Amino acid sequence: MARTAGSHSDITGPRVRAAALALFSQHGYAAVSMRRIAQDVGVQAGALYNYTPDKQSLLFELMRGHMDDLLQARSQEPALETPSDRLEAFTRFHIRFHLERPEAVFISYMELRNLTPENFAAIEDLRRHYEGELEAILRDGRDAGAFHVADTKITTLAIIAMLTGVNTWYRSGGRLSLPEVEAIYWDMVRKAVT
Repeated sequence: MARTAGSHSDITGPRVRAAALALFSQHGYAAVSMRRIAQDVGVQAGALYNYTPDKQSLLFELMRGHMDDLLQARSQEPALETPSDRLEAFTRFHIRFHLERPEAVFISYMELRNLTPENFAAIEDLRRHYEGELEAILRDGRDAGAFHVADTKITTLAIIAMLTGVNTWYRSGGRLSLPEVEAIYWDMVRKAVT
């Protein structure tokens, strides 16, 4: 099938991903057709297959891209010495990173069930890598006597769920600034582990 007039792969490919991201987060993966994505991009439905093999691949690419960006950004953060400093840095990083990407965060948590088993396993592996960093901080703090946690895995999952929850209510320009929110959440995380 010929490419639609005015369509360029370096422009249309990112537009396909952006449209899918917005539509999946607004309506849910199951409710969005390839035809609807094509309509939002302004190409014929068949033209989408020049950019992705199918809708499942598109969902997986969005989720993997989010996790790759998360792990890459985290790897750029400075290395800190004490478990407490590391935990505070992780807390603040998680909030900042995720608040900038509400649609990607929503899809990453709500659409896992729509991945094929193979794609689910790949995303879970990336998530475990990120969660493992926080669990290592908690384990190091516990071993050093700085933290008191009964189970580092459960505490890891609870902290991540709490921090990700900021996305559901925080709005820029609201009652609290982002640094104030980070400080309040850091205080809650600190109290939860000491």
